[in-house]
Amino acid sequence: MPSHQSASIVEHFADLTDPRRREGTYPLVNIVVIGVCSVICGADDFVAMAEFGRSKRKFLEQFLDLSAGIPSHDRFNAIFAAIKPAEFEKCLLNWITALHQVTAGQVVAIDGKTLRRSYDKAGSKSAIHMVSAWATANHISLGQTVVHEKSNEITAIPELLKIIELSGCLVTIDAMGCQVKIAQSIVDADADYVLAVKGNQKSLHNSICRYFKDHQSDDFARVDMKRHRTDERGHGREETRQYFTCDVAEQIVDQERWPKLTAIGMAVNETVRDGKPTRETRYYILSQALTARRFGEAVRDHWAIENRCHWQLDVTFQEDQSRIRKGHADANFSVLRRTALSMLKNNHSRRVGIKNKRMIAALDENYLTEVLLGK
Repeated sequence: MPSHQSASIVEHFADLTDPRRREGTYPLVNIVVIGVCSVICGADDFVAMAEFGRSKRKFLEQFLDLSAGIPSHDRFNAIFAAIKPAEFEKCLLNWITALHQVTAGQVVAIDGKTLRRSYDKAGSKSAIHMVSAWATANHISLGQTVVHEKSNEITAIPELLKIIELSGCLVTIDAMGCQVKIAQSIVDADADYVLAVKGNQKSLHNSICRYFKDHQSDDFARVDMKRHRTDERGHGREETRQYFTCDVAEQIVDQERWPKLTAIGMAVNETVRDGKPTRETRYYILSQALTARRFGEAVRDHWAIENRCHWQLDVTFQEDQSRIRKGHADANFSVLRRTALSMLKNNHSRRVGIKNKRMIAALDENYLTEVLLGK
């Protein structure tokens, strides 16, 4: 690895606070970089992380000072349990965004995920719940925050919004995040929102529902309604999606409470599977007058955080099976997984899935170098 490139990797972790009271035997940067490399290559726990370090020592010595050797799995566990997750994530995000420029104006999907086996019955520790932001165009995890045990996503989302750059982006959140304060935080960040509206905002939801049903009766003849439709067939089903947007009307209640509320939207999904039809209708509030096509893209892009991030973390990285739970270790290992996933998704030199990319990175040090340098 070229010296200037290896130096840049180390520099991104220079501001990370070392949690050890005394000078440690192993430099903190060694712990972090070995951790990142090992998770890219398939490590799902600290034992595998230590084994990776020992087996790849010659490779790692190209850009790390390993004169003190490779830490044990207990040492990896203890240090990752003590590192502050917010600092750690900031360093990793700075590294990723230095390698892969985040596309301006793209959809940023925000959603929550529980690490189901991170609970500790003996220590009375609940399973941690993470709220994540996913840049849908670049496949990059922009940040995440832990939902505290006595809190929920409503309080965690504003904290997440504070640590990520949203200027010019379109933020999508499901109904849990449809809150006035969250909408205000997005607008204050010079971004726009598409928020799903359900029963937790009952008056708003009911008035939007009545408005669309009233105008559907005459096929929207009395209102300037933008429309977009898609038809898809595959996997044994036929699916029709219709998207409607229009300027917010006087009939919509509570609209003065919502900052920059400009338009409302409706998404109708009709699916026929095995001859059985189903229909689902969802309603949204928008801070920008989007075309129906752009609105539909935002709605569908939102589910990218489920399909391209959370699903991959569960299936490929076995996140739901992880028993890591000591201190901050579960949150920090979750950050490592998301970082590895982002870096692997942004490498296009191998046309295989993420699972096989991890295997190739473990076997081929040249490919691992490509992933680390963002090539």
